[in-house]
Amino acid sequence: MDNAALLGGARAPIPILFSPKPEDPLRHIPSKRFKPPAFSTKQTIPVPPQQPPQRSPTPAAAAKGTRATTQNSTDQKLKRLSRDGKLREAIEVLEEGSTVATKTYISLLQSCIDSKSIGEGRRLHEKIDLVRNPNTFVETKLVSMYAKCGNLEEAWKMFVGMRHRNLFTWAAMINGYAREQMWEEVLHLFFQMMEEGVMPDAFLFPKFLQACANTGDAETGRLLHSLAIRTGLLELAVEAHVSNSILGMYAKCGEMDSAKKFFEKMDARDRVSWNSLISGHCQRCENEEALRLFQRMQIEGIEPGLVTWNILITSYNQMGKSDVAMGLMKKMGNSGLVPDVVTWTSMISGFTQNNRADQALDLFEEMLLAEVEPNHVTFASALAACASLKDYRKGNELHAYAVKAGCANRLLVANSLIDMYAKCGRLEDAQRLFYGIAERDAFTWNSLIGGYAQAGYCGMAYDLFSRMEDGGVPRNFVTWNVMISGYLQNGDMDQAMELFQRMEYDGVGRSTSSWNLLISGSLQNCQRNTALGLFCQMQSHGERPNYITILSVLPACANIFSTLKVKEIHGCVFRTALLSEVSVSNSLIDTYMKSGDVISAESMFAGIPYKDVQSWNALIEGHILHNQPETAIDLFEQMKLEEVKPDQATLASVLHAYGLMGLVDEGRKLFSSMNRVFQISATMEHYAAMVNLLGRSGRLKEASEFIETMPLEPDTSVWTALLTASRKYGNVELTNLALGHLLRIKPRNSVIRRLSFQMHALYGQTGDVLRMSSLGKVSDEDDNLGCCWIQVKNKVHNILTGDLSFINSERICNKLESMSKEIKLIEMAVSHRQLIIEEENKEEAAGIHSEKIALAFALISTTHGSIRIIKSLRMCAHCHATAKFISRVSHREIMIKDPRNLHHFKDGRCSCGDYW
Repeated sequence: MDNAALLGGARAPIPILFSPKPEDPLRHIPSKRFKPPAFSTKQTIPVPPQQPPQRSPTPAAAAKGTRATTQNSTDQKLKRLSRDGKLREAIEVLEEGSTVATKTYISLLQSCIDSKSIGEGRRLHEKIDLVRNPNTFVETKLVSMYAKCGNLEEAWKMFVGMRHRNLFTWAAMINGYAREQMWEEVLHLFFQMMEEGVMPDAFLFPKFLQACANTGDAETGRLLHSLAIRTGLLELAVEAHVSNSILGMYAKCGEMDSAKKFFEKMDARDRVSWNSLISGHCQRCENEEALRLFQRMQIEGIEPGLVTWNILITSYNQMGKSDVAMGLMKKMGNSGLVPDVVTWTSMISGFTQNNRADQALDLFEEMLLAEVEPNHVTFASALAACASLKDYRKGNELHAYAVKAGCANRLLVANSLIDMYAKCGRLEDAQRLFYGIAERDAFTWNSLIGGYAQAGYCGMAYDLFSRMEDGGVPRNFVTWNVMISGYLQNGDMDQAMELFQRMEYDGVGRSTSSWNLLISGSLQNCQRNTALGLFCQMQSHGERPNYITILSVLPACANIFSTLKVKEIHGCVFRTALLSEVSVSNSLIDTYMKSGDVISAESMFAGIPYKDVQSWNALIEGHILHNQPETAIDLFEQMKLEEVKPDQATLASVLHAYGLMGLVDEGRKLFSSMNRVFQISATMEHYAAMVNLLGRSGRLKEASEFIETMPLEPDTSVWTALLTASRKYGNVELTNLALGHLLRIKPRNSVIRRLSFQMHALYGQTGDVLRMSSLGKVSDEDDNLGCCWIQVKNKVHNILTGDLSFINSERICNKLESMSKEIKLIEMAVSHRQLIIEEENKEEAAGIHSEKIALAFALISTTHGSIRIIKSLRMCAHCHATAKFISRVSHREIMIKDPRNLHHFKDGRCSCGDYW
């Protein structure tokens, strides 16, 4: 059966890939062909007739013997020089014109390969006419020499110039392309060698299968599988090698059904077989199935090796499950295997990519203590951790270590160093390294451009951006994104937008990441509507949103006006099949809660197949936001039953829930057991939650004493919690204490200044505090006027305090007048109950507060439905009481979101329990 017939069963006819001429079947050679020197032909020496024995040789015979002796002497000398590594001297011997044996010549070529001396190899090639009896093996060795020395072009010229090519010739050329990972060319050669009637052997088959795996060409892979069966390769002694290559091809191409089917039919499965199948499942993020196979291989008597463990560890790190990966690494050590540099590098990279840079650097130290030498990838990962932390000192130490280890000149490490120095603000160091690199790639330029832009030097960044192509490196979409990001970080939306528009004109496709940058940048620059508009434009331009897009745009909807918009984005997530991304589902839960849609948030949570700790946190925090602490506590208990380990945020939320419920003892118990039960150390957030817990319960003295015993220096969150409690319960002394500390931490904060001034004016208690702040007297000239936004009939209106020039101002005034008697009585009652110092100027000086105007506007504009308002400053006690009254008499729900709370008024009550 010929080769065409063998291929025909699976793929007929075979395409002629190179449009061959009859005399030259390989047409994809360079137009300027290399023509090797003409071969010397072997002369036929006639056999002399029988002569009677003679005592002395004839002159001709003597000359022949002399030549043979000289040739043998030359060969011996060349072999000795080659063996001693004196390749140049050996070639100089050839310059004398002596002929050389085929075996000796091939030995010299091998020396060129071993020493990567392509220059000496070329000189040997020029002397090919000195080879006695040259043959295909000599020419094949030349192909191999050029290929192994990294010059595929000369190897190719030699290859196509050969009169005859055998299996070894094809193997030399194929291995050369495979070595350079030029897999498409490897497959082209496969089809061409079949056209020439040369059948690959059991050693070439795996190379072709590897090419299929790396190009994702499952069709050609199936053809090779069929060919291996028809030629009986799977029945040979090397069957395992070929079988494993077939299995690996299917797994890498994502054809897991075919891979599993082939795997189950294999007569003998070794560790490589199991590794291939496990790796295939890991590539598809099917880690549970990979673990099941991992356990099964041990049951079947195959012990996992280093590669097996590293496959699983790397996969879990790439999925963001670094804790699971760390657990596997420990089990690996317990099994008797010592983690190698791949294991450690995978863990360091995993922690870095999952925002755990501190732990990544700790692991690097552990790796050195374990006497495992880092490689260039390890250094790059550790330097990325330093860049993330902006830890210049540690980065500088790593730089010195990389120099000592001989890795600092590797481009990957050099680029990482530039990036680290730039992100640490050490631009001079970054620039010095940049200009010290002989060959720069796009990442090198992008790192320095990004460093200048992040430091606020957008002009210098743009100068580099403009000169990049003159330096021989084309700008890629990352370069444009880095420059756009720089403008956004410096608040220059106009320049960022202009550059974004230029991308298309300059022939650079605006990728999803470019849109994502602009959306998130718009939000950072407080341009919510611009962000939402860009999200719509992106889809109208045919760009498919990814999970980063959704995570970027959802914060624009995290307010009580955007319930419908959240549902629109949820629909987009469903259409683009992004619900499987846990981070997207978690963000939707959080945004639904913040937009006031508790039911949709709970429904979203219930529908998530895999819930991580952030999923639970989003729902727990949402219920606390809506003053539903009982539900939050129930969720915490359910979370523990499902064996999801709480994190710092979970415990802080639960402490707040206990505070809302007044469960002081339960809160104390949780706080004291955090480290013992959950291995979590208390942070400032937990201390602030405890002060809030004690303060809400009226235990102001205990709260003050708790602050005094804190091991951390209290920050604004702790003192604000004490201030809120002391204001609520009318404790002038502690209010004064809290304000004094807040004023010292933030001496120029206008809100704190106003509260301090009011305390001084009302109670004469804070004059000393103000003098200590070196700010002089604070007066009513430091105006602190609030504003609010209200959504009526799907339109958002902005209202300023005291601004009665608003729409329907006469009707608004009449509405407020009609309720003025009741409102005055409420305000008087409030004034007697608590310490009245407010962030906003009093109405006597500033005019009617904006939320009152907004409430009146809503009542005259609509007759039913909830009223939703966002306030720029904390609600004052009088406005809070007014909203409670209006919710009762109008039988309407009112939501007012201020910087401290989401107030949900219903039937004369507020969700905050009058504590905010």
